[in-house]
Amino acid sequence: MTADFMNDDNDKETNAAQAIAEIAVYIASMEEDVALYDEKNFNKRAEAIDFIEFQVIDQMEELCSGAIQPDQLAQLKQRALKIKSTLEAIDRRLFQQLRATIRTAAYTGTAFKHLVATYVEVQAGCNEYPEDIGYDNLDIFINGLSPFQTIPEPTKDLHPEMVYYQKTPARIIFELIEKCPVMKADVFFDIGAGLGQAAILVNLLAGITVKGIEFEPAFCEHARACAAELSLPDVTFINADARQADYSDGTIFFMFTPFRGEIMQEVLAMLRKVSLSKEIRIVTYGPCTAQVALQSWLEMDTREESDIYRLAVFKSR
Repeated sequence: MTADFMNDDNDKETNAAQAIAEIAVYIASMEEDVALYDEKNFNKRAEAIDFIEFQVIDQMEELCSGAIQPDQLAQLKQRALKIKSTLEAIDRRLFQQLRATIRTAAYTGTAFKHLVATYVEVQAGCNEYPEDIGYDNLDIFINGLSPFQTIPEPTKDLHPEMVYYQKTPARIIFELIEKCPVMKADVFFDIGAGLGQAAILVNLLAGITVKGIEFEPAFCEHARACAAELSLPDVTFINADARQADYSDGTIFFMFTPFRGEIMQEVLAMLRKVSLSKEIRIVTYGPCTAQVALQSWLEMDTREESDIYRLAVFKSR
């Protein structure tokens, strides 16, 4: 019995030693990988930062708990953290430059798409998460373009039918612009705009007037500050209950399930009134699509699959 325990201990030490050796090789390879430190290789950097944070550091902390080669592990951890810090600093400088470019050069439409594609792959309409929302490196990049990274705390209680804020995946907004072509005269409403990222992205991609309706005052103020910091005068945010907003000049309305039930039906009734004087389009993402699809005054214009986490485009009859 004692011999068996000793063999188990030896196996653990051997496995730990192998794991430490592999970590050391990986860290050394990142330190020597010149391409990783080229600011244009954002995708590669994002994956390296993620791997260091959720694989390397976690594995080292687990090994540390076994008190195996603690000095070597401590040194490796410091090297890994230094790499992570260096890569994050490169991204911070990159995003500062890009925000300045957006402010001064008025990057919208094709120019903005090319700007993004320089640093990260854009796969609009490619849904790898059919049963969930799913985020990717494009989201990390678009998040980085935001002038303010701290998310404000909500100040108001939500109605039971209102849904807690969750960012729309960036690829969905790119897909929206492809599947719902816009004209310069269009006015886009993001109903339940949250922190304003989707509304701002629509403006950058399409160059049209965008209005965000947001119930939470702190979120609305954050969104306004972001639009102002990026010098986007055609993006406005209105702090209002969606049932009390003025949609009369809108032509395209987007909802990532901001509410459900009777509130959704009230808002849809308001949009139907708008549709009596002009054709409008409603674009949905998430569970609200099913309720919108039941409206007799709307017809589905574009939708590839039946799952809730695919974009759906409706137009008024």
